[in-house]
Amino acid sequence: MLNSVAIGRRLARRAMVWQVATVALVALAFLARGQSAALAAGLGAAAVAGAAWLSARIALGGGVAPAAEAMLRMFAGIVAKWVVVVAVLVVAVGPLSLPPMPLVVGVVVGLLVQFAAMLRG
Repeated sequence: MLNSVAIGRRLARRAMVWQVATVALVALAFLARGQSAALAAGLGAAAVAGAAWLSARIALGGGVAPAAEAMLRMFAGIVAKWVVVVAVLVVAVGPLSLPPMPLVVGVVVGLLVQFAAMLRG
């Protein structure tokens, strides 16, 4: 069963590589609409990538553990991921006054890339 933790870590690393590349591509795609749109789209994708990294660190960081502890870490990782994504969205739309549509597109693309990377694993 030690293999499953190593496989999970490797899968999370692969997803991160894809997501980091996506941040750059999404920002470049929105550059034609202006710098603020490109920043918003890149920030949305980066929020998902950073939150996924944090989630993986929390969920897979403790190694092999009893089922209850492993499930608790997985749940804590998921909660932390969505708290980070929502916090970035609130700050980006509120104090930073970035356009919301490119921001949401960046988040959606980041999530789709994460999903695709996990499927390939």
